[in-house]
Amino acid sequence: MEKGRLFDSHCHLDDERFAEDREQLVASLPDGGVAGCVTVGCDLESAQRSIELAAKYPFLYAAVGIHPHVAAEAPADYLDRLSTLLQQPKVQALGETGLDYHYDFCPRDVQRRVLEEHLDLAVELDVPVILHVREAHGDMMSLLRSRAGSLPSCVLHCFSGSAESAMEYVSLGMMISFAGPVTFKNANKLLRAAETVPADHLMIETDSPYLAPVPMRGKRNDPALVSHVCRRLAELRGQTYEEMAELTYRNACRFYRIPQ
Repeated sequence: MEKGRLFDSHCHLDDERFAEDREQLVASLPDGGVAGCVTVGCDLESAQRSIELAAKYPFLYAAVGIHPHVAAEAPADYLDRLSTLLQQPKVQALGETGLDYHYDFCPRDVQRRVLEEHLDLAVELDVPVILHVREAHGDMMSLLRSRAGSLPSCVLHCFSGSAESAMEYVSLGMMISFAGPVTFKNANKLLRAAETVPADHLMIETDSPYLAPVPMRGKRNDPALVSHVCRRLAELRGQTYEEMAELTYRNACRFYRIPQ
């Protein structure tokens, strides 16, 4: 078995697809090499569930935010409620928030407003931010540039853009996190990005239960499968599995402000 501490920097363990075996699965993660994991809320209810789950396991942490798909459903007092949740133990970041112009489940102007409110809250409270962006890099870049120098650390989670976009984000101090798609065939644009991102800006994740990596593609994803993402990045960048695991573990701990 390959050695190395793994950190799944983004998953959704409160998702109903884990309902039948959640506790057994989470308890087994350290045996699979997963030494750290952040379970991410997408609305106020899932944020609360994520916090409760993180409280049960020493290696599990939480993030709280409003996903762009449901930005229009955020209650009027959502910022106050997020502020309160961010004070809870083991809540390490704000998000995920962002822009998704692929599905457009929420009007784009509402997505942008809610994202800006998240970013302003992050500045006020000095907390890291998890960003979701799909087919909206222009607007995302503009919003981030307008806050350059004032924002805490941000990560572009489950990155799907080009090497050029990745380096623009890096120039603003952002982290770039890669998930299962980096193992897919014909992901040439993404592979170039994975080869290009500087080592100190690199993170890995599963985004489980979504986007299971090869050879599990099409099945339910889970945090143990972050090992496949780690292995693929190590191959692309000419490193050993252990080196990549340790690098991305340390980067995730630094980003989430978790003592190592």
